[in-house]
Amino acid sequence: MRREEFDVGEYVDLMRLLLDLEIKDEYRDGVVVNFERIMAIANLVNSFPLLEEIEVAPVFEP
Repeated sequence: MRREEFDVGEYVDLMRLLLDLEIKDEYRDGVVVNFERIMAIANLVNSFPLLEEIEVAPVFEP
């Protein structure tokens, strides 16, 4: 699914139903805005290129 097709408001509404989570009407817009921010940060992280030689490390060692 392309990002411009992703409706954050619809996602919040569906997850609310799926999780049986009450979100009061006055908070819904704030929840949608926060998920839009999360999506922007996740897209930035996911678009960062990684070399093929990089392996998963079970322990971080600086």
